Amino acid sequence: MSEALTTETALEDAVTNSSPKSSQDKPRSLWSDAWRDLRRNPFFVISAALIVLLLTIAAFPGLFTSTDPKHADLVHHYLTGPNWSHVGQADWFGYDGQGRSVYSRTMYGARASIIAGTVTTIGVAFLGTLVGMFAGYYGGWLDSLLSRVTDVFFGIPLLLGAIVVLNAFTNRTVWTVVLAMVFLGWTQITRVMRGSVITVKQQDFVQAARALGAGTGRILLRHILPNAVAPVIVVSTIALGGYISLEATLSFLGIGLPDSVVSWGNDISSAQTVIRTAPHVLFFPSALLSITVLAFIMLGDAVRDALDPKLR
Repeated sequence: MSEALTTETALEDAVTNSSPKSSQDKPRSLWSDAWRDLRRNPFFVISAALIVLLLTIAAFPGLFTSTDPKHADLVHHYLTGPNWSHVGQADWFGYDGQGRSVYSRTMYGARASIIAGTVTTIGVAFLGTLVGMFAGYYGGWLDSLLSRVTDVFFGIPLLLGAIVVLNAFTNRTVWTVVLAMVFLGWTQITRVMRGSVITVKQQDFVQAARALGAGTGRILLRHILPNAVAPVIVVSTIALGGYISLEATLSFLGIGLPDSVVSWGNDISSAQTVIRTAPHVLFFPSALLSITVLAFIMLGDAVRDALDPKLR
């Protein structure tokens, strides 16, 4: 009797093991594993929440203040300090040397700085990915040519090069600053993408797709790009904070955005003349700039940890 039960149990186990696996047992992709790890990372949650808040401020500053950032009142508000007890939002961060609300200018200044950093990152990632993908996939003389061009641009200091390029423009706007940073900042992404493509194109699934007659465009877009773009995303996310800081630096030096544009860099530049008598004029835009850069760097670190297979 016991032998019969044992045999019946063994048969049931064999049937169970031979049945199709449930959806929960299916192997997860790199992106699904990364998203699972990101949701459990407190640094990602904190940085993502800060970035969403900052993007909301940049897109809709009118939701956070009703004061015109360019309105000046030298008679009543010249270098007035912060007043947290006052009902009006304009008084929270005090006023600058022209009687303008620092709070209002800090809210509206997020737009130019974050737009410049975000659009620059998108442009740099697109251009660098395109050049690096072609250089790594085709190799040969094209790789040598693109690599030498990349080396030339890589040897130009980004800040110094941006100053030289922007001096050629008499009327500078946000898009002029973005163009200058994209023109000089694509080299790092190109090197990362080139190395990643060289590694991926040697994989068996790429060789199989080529043997089955897949065209170059299909191989690049369907097989190589999705499997080689992870390092680019990591580098771009970390670099975004640097581009925001670079825009503020250029504006601080008087080379970036004109004084008519409300930005953190311009406000920091104008605050240096009154830093001893009214430090609040410098503190608040600098604090928002630092928080923004830190949030994007934290996000980049979290994404890097999630996408790095060596850390799994």
